[in-house]
Amino acid sequence: MEASDDRLELAVDPARPTGRTLLAGGVEQSYVDLADPTYLHFEYVRRMAAVADLAAPAGAPLDVLHLGGGALTLPRYVAATRPGSVQVVVERNPAVVDLVARDLPATPAGVEVRVADAREAVVTAPASGYDLVLADIYRAARMPPHVTTVTFAAEVARVLRPDGIYLVNVTDLPPLVLTRVQAATLRAVFADVCVVADRRMLRGRRYGNMVLAATPRPHRLPVARLAARARRDPVPGGVLHGPALDTFIAGARPRTEP
Repeated sequence: MEASDDRLELAVDPARPTGRTLLAGGVEQSYVDLADPTYLHFEYVRRMAAVADLAAPAGAPLDVLHLGGGALTLPRYVAATRPGSVQVVVERNPAVVDLVARDLPATPAGVEVRVADAREAVVTAPASGYDLVLADIYRAARMPPHVTTVTFAAEVARVLRPDGIYLVNVTDLPPLVLTRVQAATLRAVFADVCVVADRRMLRGRRYGNMVLAATPRPHRLPVARLAARARRDPVPGGVLHGPALDTFIAGARPRTEP
């Protein structure tokens, strides 16, 4: 997740001595286990990792673009589970990049960190260059408007390979207006879209994170296997796809440029 540079700190997890939480202004941004890069503390990160796990045969290297770097949780995970992957991490805040480089384990092989704006990075990226694009972009607890539009989604589609997958973390609260609009926005560009989240989130009963997955190729998303993974998570989740997603989106309009 992108973070502001207000009071950046890395806090030790009292329940897990090797765990470190990146805080910005006292708000949790990222979590890294110093001894185990495959340990994923936050539920939404596990859901994003599940899609990455199912995107290709186990262990096969992937080309990945991360929009929002934080403590490099998912880049570390992909490097550990898919050796040989080539990953580009775009983080807007140089103070975050400096803190992570100084106080956390070294950046894994194959991972390049760039200080840049997410939209500018996507617009200037080569076409069909990535298997995965993962977006976790927040500033002051809000997604910047310029990365929420149909135009931006179309740029992401351009840089994905035909079988590529775009993943977006959306923080929302009932009645889930932001997620519905983002799902409608992705549906305007991509052939296959789903939403993965805590079951209580899907029922509109709590504040939290929802993960949207989208791909240019119809029927590409591994929905059944993803739903099985979501059910087994320590925080059981569900998947909205097809008719269920139609019902969820009903009435929401894609977000266009201001």
